[in-house]
Amino acid sequence: MKIWHSRSITLLLASLGLVVIIGTLLPGSGYAQLAPGQKRTIAANEEAKIKGVILSRDGETFVLRDITRKDTVVLLTDTTKIRTVRKGLFRGHEPFDVTVLQTGLIVEVKGKGDAEGRMVAEDIQFTEADLKAAITANVRSAPVEKELAETRKEVVDTNQRISSLDQYDLVKTVSVLFPVNKATLGSKQKAQLDELAAKAPTAKNYMVEIQGFADPTGDFKKNMELSQRRANAVVKYLTVKHDIPLRRISVPMGYGSTKPVGDVKTAAGRADDRRVEIRILVNKGLKE
Repeated sequence: MKIWHSRSITLLLASLGLVVIIGTLLPGSGYAQLAPGQKRTIAANEEAKIKGVILSRDGETFVLRDITRKDTVVLLTDTTKIRTVRKGLFRGHEPFDVTVLQTGLIVEVKGKGDAEGRMVAEDIQFTEADLKAAITANVRSAPVEKELAETRKEVVDTNQRISSLDQYDLVKTVSVLFPVNKATLGSKQKAQLDELAAKAPTAKNYMVEIQGFADPTGDFKKNMELSQRRANAVVKYLTVKHDIPLRRISVPMGYGSTKPVGDVKTAAGRADDRRVEIRILVNKGLKE
């Protein structure tokens, strides 16, 4: 994975006039420091196009702040198109699913207003550079072993910032274990996910947070890729088998061996580290 240094990120964001807003979302700042913006209401069926930064995501909606500090609630649907704009010789669009929409990502949204004053998103676009910058700002994953210690601390800090937000209740946590060097789901893992899906909350705005991990043996880069494949396997099973919408899943991330839970010196401890953690989060103010 390529490292995007803080100077590069700042230059990218500054070029879009949103560096001040993004700065409040970078690690160490905390969401609580966000100054309230002016709420934008869009009339029913009114067409709109807004460019801004994603401040937060709650299930099927996210809050978009533009350069004038106006906040728009954007509603995602099954027909919302999400894609990145490619520049250069091979111009065009690469499609993405809704799990890529995360805090700190600069996007341009086209859509229409609904009866509640929200914007129903029809098309969401962003650049590859902004996607890399947002991912790096949320999780600074270094691809070399000598930076493992620093990466581990930043990943843990990010994990705590996402999972311990004051506005969320942690409903349930499940850890699915994998064999050595494997990223496929067996009958035992599927049974765990079946039970989780059966007990999924019926609240309007729940989120599913999925994080993949590997044990510390082997190459660091390989572990990062393996943990990502494990996270993706869980996402695919939950969406295909149990029809959990992708828009309810926060960006699935592979963290390699950056967060061990077992004794890495023992076989049993390393087995506990080959896992995917699934968390169900429900917004306190929106629970039914």
